[in-house]
Amino acid sequence: MKSQSTPTLTPNEGFLDKLLSGRSSFLSYSLLALILVVILPLTLSEFRLNMCGKYLCYSFCCIGLVLCWGHAGILSLGQGLYFGLGGYSMAMFLKLEASDLESTKIQTTPGIPDFMDWNQLTELPWFWQPYHSFTLTLLLIIILPILLATLLSFFYFKGRVTGVVFAILTQSMVACAWYFIVGNQGFFGGINGMTDLKTLNGWDIREPSSQKILYFITVACLFGCLFFSKWILNSRLGRVLSAQRDKEERVRFSGYDLTAFRVFIFAVAGVLASIGGALFTLQVGFMSPNLIGVVPSIDLIIYTAVGGRLCIVGAVYGSLLVNTARTLFSEAYPTLWVFIYGALFIIIVLALPKGIAGIWSDHLRVRVRSLLKLDKKDKPEKLTT
Repeated sequence: MKSQSTPTLTPNEGFLDKLLSGRSSFLSYSLLALILVVILPLTLSEFRLNMCGKYLCYSFCCIGLVLCWGHAGILSLGQGLYFGLGGYSMAMFLKLEASDLESTKIQTTPGIPDFMDWNQLTELPWFWQPYHSFTLTLLLIIILPILLATLLSFFYFKGRVTGVVFAILTQSMVACAWYFIVGNQGFFGGINGMTDLKTLNGWDIREPSSQKILYFITVACLFGCLFFSKWILNSRLGRVLSAQRDKEERVRFSGYDLTAFRVFIFAVAGVLASIGGALFTLQVGFMSPNLIGVVPSIDLIIYTAVGGRLCIVGAVYGSLLVNTARTLFSEAYPTLWVFIYGALFIIIVLALPKGIAGIWSDHLRVRVRSLLKLDKKDKPEKLTT
């Protein structure tokens, strides 16, 4: 008897199959790459392209929310805290580079940031010292959110604090961070934040050519985070997270320690937000506490809901579309744009409960697959004696 042989996959093919399968298929990644790498740079002005780069920085937070909220069931209203952690880390490095002795010679204490001199500080605080090194700054952008997210969430998850209570606690954390930054003007610039950030290791980040390069760097980092997130979701870890979201007690009775899983995915979401904050600082050239408060954190939830809280690629589209709509409405209707913005959000949530990603999953995917004849299965070969 001869039977049909089962095709074998090489390790690389199996990895790519896991990476690009499911909701965020190869087609969705290719379309997103086409839009971000080709269409937007060719059709938008330098100013508009820089704004899109800024919007993409919010996408990092939204991807983390898809992991944390959509797939793990952990709603966080305080992702602005980690966005600000990465943003302020990069801003501190850039501010020290802009505060060399030659540029600050008119100050009472040369060699320190201008807002420290205004607040009568005579030396650089100890926690600013690591930011003299660009390498240490990059490491702190990754390490600090991991430590902070683990510290703030471990005891809550250990005590099984989830749902609305955990969401309110995360919101209170970002509110405390806002008051802490504003109240320590001599250390962090207060309500004005850190401004006049000009160069990165001698490279002028304000030039139009530099802004374009930073845009492509942001896109590259974004796709790296997308692939990493997709790999998590398609792994055993991702399946456990989805299972505990739907049937928590059953997963606990199966012997899994859900505290470790939840702390891990919450820390991953914090790292993604921190990376987005660091890139945001490079894109706009400043960092302010008003960019990391309660309202910006809730805006991140809106971007994720509009894009689809179960689709990591949808999070990118949601961030781009909502921010673009807000910009266009505020320019065309300065007095009415808030109402139009709110009405648009309500309509999208009611008409598309799965977000923009629901248009693809519920309506377009079947038609595309039928057109491409992907639903036709190969008939098995006849057995021969």
